[in-house]
Amino acid sequence: MARVFNVTGTCIPAENYMVDITTKLVQIKAMVDRREYFVINRGRQYGKTTTLSELEKFLADEYLVISISFEGLGLLAFESETRFCQQFLKIIQKALKFSSVCERYQKAWQNDTVEGFEDLGDHITDMCENKKIVLMIDEVDKSSNNVVFLNFLSKLRSKFLAARNGKDFSFHSVILAGVTDIRNIKLKLTQEGRHTLGVSETSTYNSPWNIASAFKVDMSFSIDEIASMLKDYEVDYQTGMQIEQIAKEIYDYTKGYPVLVAGICKNIDEDLNKDWTVVGVRRATKLLLKEKGPLFDNLNKNLDMNVELSNFLYSIVILGARRAFNIQNPLVELAAQYGYVAEGEQGLEISNKIFKTYLIDYYTEKALNEENNKKITGAIDSGGIVVNGEFNMDICLEKFSQYFQRYYSKTDERFIEREGRMLFLMFLSPLLNGQGFAYIEAQSPDGKRTDVIINYLAQQFVVELKIWDGQKKHEEAVEQLLGYMDRFQKDEGYLLTFDFRESKMLKHEWISVDGGRKILDVVV
Repeated sequence: MARVFNVTGTCIPAENYMVDITTKLVQIKAMVDRREYFVINRGRQYGKTTTLSELEKFLADEYLVISISFEGLGLLAFESETRFCQQFLKIIQKALKFSSVCERYQKAWQNDTVEGFEDLGDHITDMCENKKIVLMIDEVDKSSNNVVFLNFLSKLRSKFLAARNGKDFSFHSVILAGVTDIRNIKLKLTQEGRHTLGVSETSTYNSPWNIASAFKVDMSFSIDEIASMLKDYEVDYQTGMQIEQIAKEIYDYTKGYPVLVAGICKNIDEDLNKDWTVVGVRRATKLLLKEKGPLFDNLNKNLDMNVELSNFLYSIVILGARRAFNIQNPLVELAAQYGYVAEGEQGLEISNKIFKTYLIDYYTEKALNEENNKKITGAIDSGGIVVNGEFNMDICLEKFSQYFQRYYSKTDERFIEREGRMLFLMFLSPLLNGQGFAYIEAQSPDGKRTDVIINYLAQQFVVELKIWDGQKKHEEAVEQLLGYMDRFQKDEGYLLTFDFRESKMLKHEWISVDGGRKILDVVV
């Protein structure tokens, strides 16, 4: 029977090729054992639901686990305390039907006399006495933008504090899972005028969920974890893949983002005739970028609806802005919450190459659709760049030089320093024509140099873009490019320089460097 990788990293219908997350489950269980309440906040399709499902089984021997979801609960459930409490008890009772507890206990959870949170608190006391119950609520942020939910969290908080002091019975542990950080809910509702501070509330930052412990478990897949899944697959299929190499390549593009790892594996398995090679990973990545799905649909929606967030990510991806990973900055917090950015060695960075590439495609397509750019890019001469499925980067840069001289040679240096990357990406986009993709690998601290990696079918090119800043800086750029050529195991590299001197000389020539390698040095 065929195995199919799905978005959670598992296989259906019968056998599993699943990343072993036992280490993560052990870490989470340690938090449960310590009676901690906490929130699992991760981006869309980051494996939260799968983790909760596996955790439920992992805890079953020691705890009664009540696993519910607020997805599809609807606004009516939050219309009043009474309606919410009754709906909450109803979904708990339903969840317990699939547990080992007796039917009498299951039915006891549904109590028609519970009309508000005080009644609910008393009922939870009765139901939790002499029991170690772990409450897990998935998709909690689907209905978190609500004052009734705020009051529900407050009740759980008060019971947690009382139980810790031996004056109440409550859930042993509560785990909430979602994308948005519900610890900030009071601040958000107060700012929107939908919550008024009570007499005892001194600050909007005094969250009803400030009892939550920090959740520091790394839910991304490591190279070793990806390799373990590939080993299981290889036992069955014997493709001859170089497991460690392929695991590293998949990780390089995804940084272990679960749905992206699964998507690449699924594409190789189903659509690329099990081409478990480095080139196969690139081809699978291109297919993934072309697919419609919840993750990219949500990214599009967030960019379209939040101009500030879109401009913020544009400044990083296209303009090469350097920013500190300061979680106190609302835009940094939001982008990190969605999983789009992460903390890197040099500050804030886009969290993985696939997101980088998708964002580049998004902004490039947006720029290409502008009326002025439609006219200009419509006149691109693509002759000779792609012949018999082979991409000729030498001719591509020659054509770009002609294109630039015709349309942009009179623009000022500040504009090119800011938008030069976009001009080159706009030029490339119609040439790659669905067969390839480009992403920005790195940029120098002063923003004067940027490395662009271009994949076209089985071909890969390393192109460095720079602003002319003197002969010494030019030589440094050559050395940096050689470093990237080493990293990508290339004997040829490409250096594209924007020069604004009156005395500049256009250049398009190959230069030989150490070890018999060559660099095409282009000045426009």
